Amino acid sequence: MPHMPLTQRLNHWLAILAAAVAVSCGGSSGQGSTCENTVRTDLPSEAPGTAITRYDDWPAVRSDISSDATMEAEIARIVSGMTLEQKVGQMTQAEIKSITPDDVRQYYIGSVLNGGGTWPGNNKHATVADWVALADAYWVASMTTDSAVKIPVIWGTDAVHGHGNVFGATLFPHNIGLGAANDPDLVQRIGAAVAAQVSATGLDWTFAPTLAVVRDDRWGRTYEGFSEDPLIVSQYGRAIVKGLQGDFSGNGKIIATAKHFIGDGGTDQGVDQGINRSSKYGMVNLHAQGYYAALGAGVQTVMASFSSWRNEGLGIEIGKMHGSKEMLTDTLKTKMGFDGFVIGDWYGHAQVPGCSNSSCAQAINAGVDMGMVPGDWKAFITNTVAQVKSGAIPMTRIDDAVTRILRVKMRAGIFTAKRPTERTGAGSASQLLHRALAREAVQKSLVLLKNDGNVLPLKRGEKILVVGKSADSLPNQTGGWSLTWQGTNNLNSDFPNADSILAGIQEAAGEGKVVVATNLANMKFTDFKAVIAIIGETPYAEGQGDIGASGSMAHAARYPEDLAVLDAVSGKGLPVITVLLTGRPVMVNKELNRSDAFVVAWLPGTEGKGVTDVLFRNASGAINIPFTGKLSYSWPKSACPGPLNVGEENYAPLFAYGFGLGYGDAVALGVVDEKSSYLGCVAPPSRPCAP
Repeated sequence: MPHMPLTQRLNHWLAILAAAVAVSCGGSSGQGSTCENTVRTDLPSEAPGTAITRYDDWPAVRSDISSDATMEAEIARIVSGMTLEQKVGQMTQAEIKSITPDDVRQYYIGSVLNGGGTWPGNNKHATVADWVALADAYWVASMTTDSAVKIPVIWGTDAVHGHGNVFGATLFPHNIGLGAANDPDLVQRIGAAVAAQVSATGLDWTFAPTLAVVRDDRWGRTYEGFSEDPLIVSQYGRAIVKGLQGDFSGNGKIIATAKHFIGDGGTDQGVDQGINRSSKYGMVNLHAQGYYAALGAGVQTVMASFSSWRNEGLGIEIGKMHGSKEMLTDTLKTKMGFDGFVIGDWYGHAQVPGCSNSSCAQAINAGVDMGMVPGDWKAFITNTVAQVKSGAIPMTRIDDAVTRILRVKMRAGIFTAKRPTERTGAGSASQLLHRALAREAVQKSLVLLKNDGNVLPLKRGEKILVVGKSADSLPNQTGGWSLTWQGTNNLNSDFPNADSILAGIQEAAGEGKVVVATNLANMKFTDFKAVIAIIGETPYAEGQGDIGASGSMAHAARYPEDLAVLDAVSGKGLPVITVLLTGRPVMVNKELNRSDAFVVAWLPGTEGKGVTDVLFRNASGAINIPFTGKLSYSWPKSACPGPLNVGEENYAPLFAYGFGLGYGDAVALGVVDEKSSYLGCVAPPSRPCAP
């Protein structure tokens, strides 16, 4: 989708606002009764040929990867010759901490995974060779069972912004930054690069992309969503699947996963694994748009969501997605035509009423084809076999699940692939490195919110004072899902092939021109031409990043040390350039008022020099790289905004969706209002409404 003038983008969204007619009402939940005004997503196009089609019901989607009669006959032959135990083994995915290669052989396991922060030998610095060796051991085990036909195991991983668990791998900006770049071609190239990284370690499958259309930025997974706009999510959903998978021809392609089906980005009050209270129209036309695109591109696996869908006022009582036959089978597989397989999330089946970590006939009957059972997989197999024998799970459901799993393995070339150590590129550490591409992505993701007096771009060769906790922090720069699950307990030394933003400043300003200060009490500010402050959130992932209904969206309340730094350097006669590292839009009114220029860098990954490529002029004094990023999320002006999405009722952001200054834009922000609750928020009381 090309960038458009701000006025045209606003007119686009005013048209949406005028079409707002749907209301969804919620009843009681763990967070209290709510009534959510939801704009009907009548999405006119922003440019010719980019319109999102509206539907009254779930549409049939034609996949770019079509059915093959010869393959289907071969799959049917294999399934007919398998024992029940062999079939259930294929439907089971275990975590590498809890399963040995010999277990894979003995129990006919279909898949293994490494969770966030799990590595071969429990070694955070495991080499590419270590990863391939373990992949090879699992593969060999799966090929030495007593099955009539040997079925290779597949290994899945959360490569969500690069191969994040692997020491030394290039990490790209998290999805929220890519959304601001608004460049589907870039995203497709990143998908191909991630596939090369994963293939280099001998793995077959990534649990990506996340296709959430985020509606409440208090959600701890906001940065995993590309945008609040389903148009961007749709375009990117197709692009990244094409990059990761393509049609599986050639080397270096892996299985992609569309997740989390469905509505995880729209939970009430942004609670992770919570309740989505959308109308059917909203779910079909807003939250599902990325899935239509990904399924059309041929995505082969879909991950069920932890979240629920419930709207008592509209008679919607879907409940937990892992237990919903209506959504997983009747909607996804039957109406939409998905013929790959549904993978559960981490013990997601256990959240279905009546289920546990080791037993859930309901989830299998609902349409979960492969259960993600990290540690209790042996009991899960035993219980599932018993449930089939008792009639609680029909054998036809088991056969359907195994057929789907084998179909994906065949389409992906798993049946004909060599052992991991013999595959093209396997064990190549160079395939982990895609630094130029990641640097380009950082450059394109930056959003300029303020540039009063045109203080940016900075000249090279002038003395710069650098402050802020994140200036030389690769952990803060990379965020969650980076070596560890939460992105915590990391050091700069854990990222050997990376540059911090400070390194970029030092390179751009020149040797001896940069002073990094932590104690500003006696600083002589007249020695410098400018101050660069690098501030921001610290790492988090999933629900541990939730702010909560009573939490504050004010950055000054959550990270007061950042405001203290800006207080110490503002008003000293020097221009202050603030760079914010963040996984979501946050209230930064106070920080803006203490800055002459303000740049949102999101969570840029390992290539900090991509930031300074844009902040500084080139050697000849001309603009080096322009600001092109535009907000794919609306920016709050209040500490307690609740949902803030373009087109909604009473839409009043500080910076609207699509905002982003460029060099030369004559826009002075001036002083913004600082009067708001910074310490905490009170969840709004419930109010009645008609469906």
